[in-house]
Amino acid sequence: MKSIKYIYSSLFFLAAGLMTAQAQDKKTEEKATVNEEIEVVRPYKPILAEAVKLRRSPNLDDVKTYKAKLNYSLTDRKLELNSDIKKLQAQQLADEKETVLINNYVKGAFGSLATLLGEAYFNTGKDEGLQVGGYFKHFSQEGKLNKQNSSSQQLSVFGRSILEENTISGRVNFERNGVHFYGIDNDRPALNPNPEKQALTMFEAEGELVKNFTEDEDALSYALKANGYVWSDKFSAKENYFTANGYLNKRISSLNLGLAAAAEFGNTKDALTSVGNNLLRLNPYIRLQVKGAKITAGINFVQEFGAYSSSRIFPSVTADFTLIPDYLQIFGEVKGDVNRNSLKGFTDENPWLNSNILIKNTVEKLSFSAGIKGTGGPGFGYKARVYVKQFDDMPLFINNYTDFNKFDVIYDFGKTKLTGLEGEISVQVSDALKWTGKLNVDDWKPAQETYSWFKPGLKVSSNFVYTYNKKLSFNAGVVIQDDVKAKLNIAAPVSPLQYVVPNPAIESIVTVKGYVDLGLGAEYRINNKFSVFAKANNILNSNYSRYLFYQVNGFNIFGGLTYSF
Repeated sequence: MKSIKYIYSSLFFLAAGLMTAQAQDKKTEEKATVNEEIEVVRPYKPILAEAVKLRRSPNLDDVKTYKAKLNYSLTDRKLELNSDIKKLQAQQLADEKETVLINNYVKGAFGSLATLLGEAYFNTGKDEGLQVGGYFKHFSQEGKLNKQNSSSQQLSVFGRSILEENTISGRVNFERNGVHFYGIDNDRPALNPNPEKQALTMFEAEGELVKNFTEDEDALSYALKANGYVWSDKFSAKENYFTANGYLNKRISSLNLGLAAAAEFGNTKDALTSVGNNLLRLNPYIRLQVKGAKITAGINFVQEFGAYSSSRIFPSVTADFTLIPDYLQIFGEVKGDVNRNSLKGFTDENPWLNSNILIKNTVEKLSFSAGIKGTGGPGFGYKARVYVKQFDDMPLFINNYTDFNKFDVIYDFGKTKLTGLEGEISVQVSDALKWTGKLNVDDWKPAQETYSWFKPGLKVSSNFVYTYNKKLSFNAGVVIQDDVKAKLNIAAPVSPLQYVVPNPAIESIVTVKGYVDLGLGAEYRINNKFSVFAKANNILNSNYSRYLFYQVNGFNIFGGLTYSF
């Protein structure tokens, strides 16, 4: 291998020498002839031609520029310069499933003391513009005393239509209250062996037209209302009543100018009495309503005509000031009026009324009240007020001299004064727990009578609602009342039809003890349609009396089923 490399090297150097000699010979021949041989010896250094050299980086100067062909399309569009903030378009939510409303229910129950309850309510639906419905209720019990039976029925049909400018509503009612004169004197239990039955019946109709609310500051608002009823008892007493009232109100900025008017027509008849009792009221007023204050000032003109005729003017002033919005308001009122008495009003309070009751009106000469109201935080509300009232001809109940288990109505002629304190509290701890309470403390100063008969000085009521879960809920209520005074005549009064001057020589004063009445109830929802309930009354089984000789039912319990649809 070495010999071959040596041969090639020798040949290469020999060829190079020959070529050099030839070149020199030619050059020498051109200038001069040189007869001398030169031998050059050097290391081998290969030289490559430019054509075979490779560059590490390409030559960018040789790259040709590519020019694309472009097509232009111009749009004729108006330039808009709008720097306003545009409203964001809310994303439309998916339609919710329509809630199925339950507008009707039927309830039935029975229990101890032969308790029977039936109740039903019907309504057309959720259309707020047109509502038509009806209501019925029956409740009856039989106590342990002789003929201590009671039953009541209520039937009502109502409707309401909301028009563009006005709202029209109306209702028709029927009420019946059946009782017995079961009153018993424990000292003389044989005086009432066969108690009479009493049935109080009333038909009532009412219609109303009201102007719908508008935000127009200069709007004229108005309302008209008419009401009438026919009342009767099981004996000879009858009473007809009709009233029409309305008001106009004109807003002028922060002022309101208005007029309220009412006309009442009534006639009461019995076997020995007939009284026409009519009233006309006019109440012009001016009201200032600004931020944090509302003051109304006016007069109340009352005209009596019929069996009695008189004209009276009373002040009518109310004020309401907001000291801390939503937390503290103070209010006050000064007013006077003529309170219309009626057999229906008396029997609503005391159903064991005697026959041939004298009807006269009570004049509320001057009433003053002031107080505070507001909230103490979420779920807490309160109201407290003091009041002072003066009455002429205050009606009072006393037991009849002949029939001790029936009540007459007397009028304490002169000035009766009432000073009182009223307080209300509402506490809602959560959606599951709510408590409300009310307190009344009254101090009666009779005009001529020794006491204001059957008028309590203290009355407390409270209600408690607790929802354990979606299915089970409880409620409790308590009523507390202190002692009241009752009057018995031990001799015949001056007149059986009109009590004029009290005579202490023929009076016997009896104390009717106070009471505590506690009730409990519970309801369990089986599903959206069915639920069961139970209620217990007079749990303490107190044999108390609201009126002399009329003991209430003792402990009783009943329960039943409700179906909603």
